[in-house]
Amino acid sequence: MDDQHADDKQKPGFNQYMAKRLIIAALLIILVVWAFSSAPKSTAPEEDQTAGNANTTVAQPSTILSQPTGPLVSEPASEDSAFPSQPSPNGLPQDDTADSHTDHSPQTAADADTHVAPSPQSGHTAVAPEEHGGTEPAAKTKESEPAPEEAVAAIAAPESNQLEKSTPSQKTTPQEDHIDQAPSHETPSPPQHENLPTGVAFVDAAIASIDYELNSRFWGWRPNDIVNFTDNVNHFQLGVLEVTRRTVVMLAERISRTGSTDAFNPHLENAMNWLMVKADRYWFPAPESKYKESIDELSAYKQELLGERGSFFTRTDNLIPLLSSYEDLLGSCDENLVKQKNEDGSDVSHFKADDYFFYAKGVASTMATLLEAIHHDFYQTLENRHATELLHHALESCKQAAALAPLLITNGELDGILANHRANMAAPISHARFYIGQLIKTLST
Repeated sequence: MDDQHADDKQKPGFNQYMAKRLIIAALLIILVVWAFSSAPKSTAPEEDQTAGNANTTVAQPSTILSQPTGPLVSEPASEDSAFPSQPSPNGLPQDDTADSHTDHSPQTAADADTHVAPSPQSGHTAVAPEEHGGTEPAAKTKESEPAPEEAVAAIAAPESNQLEKSTPSQKTTPQEDHIDQAPSHETPSPPQHENLPTGVAFVDAAIASIDYELNSRFWGWRPNDIVNFTDNVNHFQLGVLEVTRRTVVMLAERISRTGSTDAFNPHLENAMNWLMVKADRYWFPAPESKYKESIDELSAYKQELLGERGSFFTRTDNLIPLLSSYEDLLGSCDENLVKQKNEDGSDVSHFKADDYFFYAKGVASTMATLLEAIHHDFYQTLENRHATELLHHALESCKQAAALAPLLITNGELDGILANHRANMAAPISHARFYIGQLIKTLST
C-alpha cells in the first residue's frame, strides 16, 4: 500500500519533468531547422563580410583605396588595381574604363551581385563585385550602406582614374606644339579694304599724300613761297611730289592701258601733265592750282572705276616699270644720303644735309602709302609669283625711314660723338631699294 502510494506521488513529478524536456528539445529542433532554412536568404553575413573584408577572395576597390594611412588620394590608383577585369559570358575579359562603368548582368546564378557607389561630382558609378552563394536572379541587386571611409574612397576612385586617363586628342606632344606655332616670317594677308573695284585703292593712295600737302597742312604748299621759313617742310613736299609724279605717269601710260596701241585715258593724261608744273613757280601757272586740278582728274578716273567704265590692269608687265621707277628714285636718295662731297668737290654742309634728309623722308612716306595700295590691288599677281613677302619688307623699310623725326639734323662723322642723320636715314632707304630690286627680279621670272 505504501509502495503504491509512493509511485503515485512520483508519477506527476516525472511526467512534468519529461514534458519540459520534450518542449525544450522541440524548440531547439525548430530553431535549428529555421536557422538552416533561412541561412541562404540572410544578408547579414554578406554585409558583415563586405564591411570587414574578411573572407573575400576577389580584391575590392574600396579595400585597395582605403588601405593607405596618408592623405585621401596621395597618388592615382592604377586602372588594373581599382577595376579588375570582369569575365564575359563568352570567356573573354572585359575591361572597365573610368569613362563608363557598366553593370554587366551575370548569366548564371553563381555570378556576383554588384555594389554600386554613386559619384555625385562626376556622375559615374564604381562597380565592386561581391560574392555570395545564393541562387537569386541577377536582376535583384543588393544595395548595402558602405562604411564612411569606403564610400569616400569609392567616390574618389573614378575621379582619380579620369585624371590618370586621357584620350589621344587631349594629349599634346612636342610635335603638335611645333605645328601650332606660327612661322617666324609670316606672309601678311591683304589689308582690309571695302569691297571696291580693283584700282580704287591705288588711286586713293596716289591722291592722299599730295592732297594732304595742298589742303590739310598748315600754310599749304611751300616750295614756291617768296620767303622760306620752313626749309625742311619744303624739301619734304618735293619728295612727296616726285613719287606722285612717277606714279601717275605709270598709271596713265601702262596700268590703265591694255597695250601700247590703246588710247590714253583723258583724265589721267591731264593729271600727268598738271603734275609736271615746276614746284617752285610762283605764278603763270601757280603749281598749287594745277596740282589741285590734277587731283580732280584723278578723282574723275576713280569714278570711272567705280562705275566700271575705267580700266585697271594688274599684270606684271605693268607693275614692274612702276617698281623700277621707285627703285631709281630710292637709289638717288641713297646716294645723296651717303655722299661726302658735292658735285663741285665741296664738302656736304650741315645746311645741305637736312635738305637731303627731309627729301628722302618725303619719298619714303609717300612710297609706303603706295606700296600698301599695291599690296591690296596687285595681291593676286604678287601671290602667284610668291613676291608678297618681299613687298612687305620694302614697305616696312619705307615706314621705318618715314618714322625718323629728329629735333635737330646733324651731319657728324660716322664715328663721331654727334649723330650723322643722313647715314641713319640711308640705312632703311637702302634696304627698301634692295627689296624692291629683288621684287622686280622675282616678278620678271
